[in-house]
Amino acid sequence: MTLNPTRAILLITLLMWVLTGCDARGQTDAADSPPPPEVEVAEVHAQPVTLWGDFSGRLEAPQTVALRPRVSGYIDKVNFAEGELVKEGDVLFVIDPRPYQARLQLAQAELARMRSQLSQASSEAARSAQLWKRQAISREEYEQRSAAHTMAEAAVNAAEASVRSAELDLEYTQVRAPVSGRIGRAEATLGNLATADATLLATLVSVDPLYVYFESDQQTAQDNPYGEAVPVRIGLPGQDDFPYQGELDFIDNQYDTRTGTLQYRARVANPDGRLRPGQFARVQMPVARNAAALLVDQKAVLTDQDRRYLYVLGEDNRVERRIVETGRRVDKLQVITQGLTEGDRVVVNGLHRIGAPGIEVSPQVVRMQREPGSMVVATAP
Repeated sequence: MTLNPTRAILLITLLMWVLTGCDARGQTDAADSPPPPEVEVAEVHAQPVTLWGDFSGRLEAPQTVALRPRVSGYIDKVNFAEGELVKEGDVLFVIDPRPYQARLQLAQAELARMRSQLSQASSEAARSAQLWKRQAISREEYEQRSAAHTMAEAAVNAAEASVRSAELDLEYTQVRAPVSGRIGRAEATLGNLATADATLLATLVSVDPLYVYFESDQQTAQDNPYGEAVPVRIGLPGQDDFPYQGELDFIDNQYDTRTGTLQYRARVANPDGRLRPGQFARVQMPVARNAAALLVDQKAVLTDQDRRYLYVLGEDNRVERRIVETGRRVDKLQVITQGLTEGDRVVVNGLHRIGAPGIEVSPQVVRMQREPGSMVVATAP
């Protein structure tokens, strides 16, 4: 078949126009294709982790003293403001000392009289000994004077003991603080009769240091690799942090059969007296160690029903979905117990740009929130 030259030229022109249009559409489509989304990627490193358990405790004073008088009498002075801090040796109450001053003077006078009699008996005993050597007195008289001297010595010893007793009674009219601490309210006030060893005057509790007692369940206690003399952190209800530092100093020797718990005690310094005995406390104690924990940013951990997963960067910068198991939380990091290996690159930011697994991304390398190899602290849930 022979084509008309005019038709041939028209057909060639039409074919070139079609090819040019297709090429232009291809270039336009290529130009319209979006670039791979940018995401932040961090490499997973194994880090040592110390696990701290949370416990509820109560503050108690190492020493609680119920102040009672050692002598009876009427209260003459109250030398403290209720609720204030007092020091060991401070005079808190004064019982009327005048009767005891009189008894001391009487005992001292009796001692002086007994010493005078002893002096006379000593002279007579010495003289009788000389006379007995010359056979100038009878043996009976010699023995009587020797016995009188011995009795005079005993009387002096008894009088000296009476003086010491009277001095103690006079000293006991001043009721002093046996320990430093915080004094409670005065149970007996000025002018009231205080009976020896019976009347409660006030209660004094030591405040520096304080004890915090708390209990651990049997499983936690068995898994705890630590013993005594380990640091603990203490906070009060309503506080977000744990501003007080203490040290474990006692672990009970048996479990409580009613609760199945083991009691711990920590000592906490309280120089300013801000903590008070009887307060509830929040206690953190190290209960486990993990020498190589894998940690990722909590934002990277996603949830699909009851499963947790991450987006991990694979070959050719394509993301893959990785099912993982999680452990404790470490500040803003999450411990991954299964599903990751050290060196994996995890998408930690820009997750909303990932439409589906397998998509190619443009990774921007960042670090996890903690330096690799640094010691981190995890808190038990």
